Amino acid sequence: MERNIQAIVSQMSLKEKVSMCTGLDFWHLRGIERLGIPSIRVGDGPHGLRKQIGEDGHMGLGPSEPATCFPAGATLASSWDKELMRDVGIALGKEAQAEGIAVLLGPGINIKRSPLCGRNFEYYSEDPYLSSELATAYIHGVQSEGVGTSIKHYLANNQEHRRMTTNAIIDERALREIYLASFENAVKHAKPWTVMASYNRVNFEFVSESHFFLGEVLRKEWGFGGIVMSDWGAIDERDAALAAGLDLEMPNSLGFGEKKLLDAIEHEKLPQTLLDQTVERLLRLIFHADSQKKEGATFNKRLHHELARKAATEGMVLLKNDDNILPLPKDKKIALIGAFAKHPRYQGGGSSHVNPFHLDNLYDEMACELGGEDRLIYADGYDLHVELPHTRLIEEAIEAAKKADYAVLMIGLPDRYESEGYDRTHLRIPADHQMLVEEIAKVQPNLVVVLSNGAPVEMPWLDKTKGLLEGYLGGQAVGSALRDVLFGYTNPSGKLAETFPEKLSDNPSYLHFPGDGNLVEYKEGIFVGYRYYDKKERPPLFPFGYGLSYTEFDYSDMTVSSNSIKDTDELTVRVVVKNTGDRAGKEIVQLYVSDLESTVRRPRKELKGFEKVELQPGEEQVVTFTLNKRAFTYYNTQIKDWHVETGEYEIMIGKSSAQIELKHKVAVQSTVRINQNVNRNTTIGELMADPLLAEPATKLIKEMNETPSFLDSMDENKEMATMMEALAENMPLRALVYFTKGSITEEELQYIIDELNKIQVYGLSAAEKR
Repeated sequence: MERNIQAIVSQMSLKEKVSMCTGLDFWHLRGIERLGIPSIRVGDGPHGLRKQIGEDGHMGLGPSEPATCFPAGATLASSWDKELMRDVGIALGKEAQAEGIAVLLGPGINIKRSPLCGRNFEYYSEDPYLSSELATAYIHGVQSEGVGTSIKHYLANNQEHRRMTTNAIIDERALREIYLASFENAVKHAKPWTVMASYNRVNFEFVSESHFFLGEVLRKEWGFGGIVMSDWGAIDERDAALAAGLDLEMPNSLGFGEKKLLDAIEHEKLPQTLLDQTVERLLRLIFHADSQKKEGATFNKRLHHELARKAATEGMVLLKNDDNILPLPKDKKIALIGAFAKHPRYQGGGSSHVNPFHLDNLYDEMACELGGEDRLIYADGYDLHVELPHTRLIEEAIEAAKKADYAVLMIGLPDRYESEGYDRTHLRIPADHQMLVEEIAKVQPNLVVVLSNGAPVEMPWLDKTKGLLEGYLGGQAVGSALRDVLFGYTNPSGKLAETFPEKLSDNPSYLHFPGDGNLVEYKEGIFVGYRYYDKKERPPLFPFGYGLSYTEFDYSDMTVSSNSIKDTDELTVRVVVKNTGDRAGKEIVQLYVSDLESTVRRPRKELKGFEKVELQPGEEQVVTFTLNKRAFTYYNTQIKDWHVETGEYEIMIGKSSAQIELKHKVAVQSTVRINQNVNRNTTIGELMADPLLAEPATKLIKEMNETPSFLDSMDENKEMATMMEALAENMPLRALVYFTKGSITEEELQYIIDELNKIQVYGLSAAEKR
């Protein structure tokens, strides 16, 4: 039923309007019965619904209703599978409908600036393009079921340490190209119902109180028309937040937020029209969500478990497979070692913690697969609750490995290592886990390590194992998913959505994370993740986009629709991918773009496209990408917009950021000229590099100069040319007065400057003007 929202607002008292801007309790938005405004409920759960039991919220960390626990964000992102992300979103939407949840608080797409961030298991990637594309698919899926999403945490919530008070100092290009870009396309193309503002400050102002981030960027530039809500307890000054564009304070603030709003309006610090606009947005959300309710909605738990299993297998990454040790043979004796095999680490801690309907474990799955203890030997290897090496448990693990033909070792990061609320301080796995690798490798050469973790770890023990499977946090079906991959029922196809550094100090944010006190400086700028490792020429342990398969893929016949385009054109790129192995498998084809000669600092390459294709043995497929202007741009802080420089670009097709298979150069012509502000300190080099100004600048200087100058030397004395060009490159125009011995006067210098600026405005040559 269509509601006249403005008419409803006109019937509300000031106190009622103000009350709408704060949550009813921990999970509900406020309704007003007399006006027919219902109360709707939101719920946690980027990777599974977390509907709290009871009404007080238990500070958001109490017991919750059972739900399907899908793999964590880090696992889902490693699938690089947009269709899968949409399917998971649809399933989450169905479960939210069944539980009466109107808005799901997710996805979480903050950039993985440092591998230490305690919440990285929940986030997608270090790359904003990959993150935004996956988030878009996820949001489309959830919202197709009539359930809203709350994309979070906008903006730069890249650490848990002092997350409520940190002040992130981020330069404009890094903000635009990395941190805002992770949200931008998802907001524009998926249109989430809500955006959740983060706790922290960015460049000295709380995001929740920022006119720039909420009003200018989110609403005006990106066209966001939904509501902005706070993260739970993120509001500093409620009136300032409303003025900036934050609609909803969550949770209920015990009347303090409402009092601040009332005082601000009554003292005319805030106009009532602004409050009315806010309430109108809130009512549009509430009525729309209420109209989408599906009474008696149900879902198939078994099918959702199978989807969780598929998602886990798609997100696991095969990092090492020497001698093709994987997949495992089923007719050999296998030692399964590690308490994670019976008590899996399958999700992270904090507000995303899900109470699963069911939980698979690898021990039960392998016992069923191998027919019992005759071919499966198990040992705990370590105590989940005590980190120090346990002599008896290690000795039992060694004996188990000795008796077997193969050993599968389950290690990684225990629950206490990763959670919302705190960051890690190192990248090491527990000492007892590392000792297990080293000791078992001494007695069992056929060793496969399976990692259970939400973020990168250091691996000084890597050469001790033949096989390495990054299992990440696989959700409730992790046991059966691992079995599928280890025994080859599913061919692993995941690729890393983040770089694994060899050691922590290699990470670009190392010297500036988590900052000093509340101040954290993002001094690495745009060089986050693989952008840094490429530029620094520092090979990581495993690069962004890396992952092996049980089959092989060959790339060939790369073509582009044109070798020369304008920045307003689209470019179509095609490549043939063939499965040259003997197993069916999936390959993630990655497209990167490189600006071969830029006047500004740029990464060596940036991800601008990816497709996941499934191929039978011997099958080949043409993979097509379409690139638009944004694929070639950088953010120009002078014009406050995305800009393409005229020049040559290289289109790269690769299996990872470090393994480029094919390249093709394309000339791109910019249709937007950025005028120089020519002044006394503009250098000769800047003028000579400008196609419009180089010739008239040379002519003007020669016309004004009556004595031989360095410009004449460059023409007439070839032996001096190199030196004179070097001197001129960085010489400011004001130096012309000195170097011409006054032949060019200060007045004539100003004339030259004025003429060059006019040329940029009117497009007239200096000679014509004179």
